[in-house]
Amino acid sequence: QVRLVESGGGLVQAGDSLRLSCAASGRTFTTYAMGWFRQAPGQEREFVASISWIRWSDSRSNTDYADSVNGRFTISRDNANGTVYLQMNNLKPEDTAGYFCAASSLYYKITGYYRQSRRYDSWGQGTQVTVSS
Repeated sequence: QVRLVESGGGLVQAGDSLRLSCAASGRTFTTYAMGWFRQAPGQEREFVASISWIRWSDSRSNTDYADSVNGRFTISRDNANGTVYLQMNNLKPEDTAGYFCAASSLYYKITGYYRQSRRYDSWGQGTQVTVSS
């Protein structure tokens, strides 16, 4: 099992930046990817970004982004301290949502594979991001 704890959410104005963190602990060596999803009230959970690797200890990784955040958000990983980050720049009111971190123990080198929430088997409790106009 992998335990995930998110932090870094808050209330900001449009155009501001935030950095979310997801601290992973436990059997992190069994994971091949981590992702960020978000869910606004009354809406389905949607993919935001993912980062994947061949081995947990690898320094190289592959990233993927939803079209709505591409160019504004950046996902990164510090495998030494087991943390995945989501740097969010130029935030918009439509980015307002609960943001959830997830980890996957599945490995497939297929573009877009980690865009589906069912690929993930560990989830954090989420952190709220609210962007005012």
